[in-house]
Amino acid sequence: MDPRSGSGAPRVVRILGVDAGSGSLAEADHLLASVVSGLGLAGDPVAATHFVRAGAPHIALTIEVPAGAEVDPAAVGSVTGPAAGLVWGDLRQGPEDRVEGALAARAEHGRSGRLARFPGISTLTGTVTVREILERSPITEVSVLMGAAAAPDTEVATRDHVRPQWRDGAVVLVVQPVSDGKVAPFEVPNPTPCCAQH
Repeated sequence: MDPRSGSGAPRVVRILGVDAGSGSLAEADHLLASVVSGLGLAGDPVAATHFVRAGAPHIALTIEVPAGAEVDPAAVGSVTGPAAGLVWGDLRQGPEDRVEGALAARAEHGRSGRLARFPGISTLTGTVTVREILERSPITEVSVLMGAAAAPDTEVATRDHVRPQWRDGAVVLVVQPVSDGKVAPFEVPNPTPCCAQH
């Protein structure tokens, strides 16, 4: 199955890279949703977050845009702000360090990174089986933290928050045991910041 199309056939896409210096996954996810909405892309395109280690560590974004669709850099810039770096085709727009971050993220797209949106994500709510996850989405493996692949009939309490990762081109959802033989995605929605109560 091709991770971008949700089927066996590869889809021709172009990759938009954006680096607005997002400091958290929640901030990056919010920006990503705003950019995808502003682009007016149908369905759930593959869109990912990527850690950028150059300078102050932060998170950049990549979004797959179907071949033939155009991206208006001014429209994207109105969502991201002037301090963001934008990479689209041969276009490089924004501060040099942010453009470098967007380029780095685009280079890693499809090999590493965290998928925040993908075809089938809207069907992965409530409790589903590993088999259903593999059938409904581009996820190729559900792996138990520090262990082996989860069995097809294992129930996954999604918490309506499924964020797989690319690992050398494979799309892997890491889960952890929770209760009653169920597992849940390792990444939790709305995590409490470290030391928030201190």
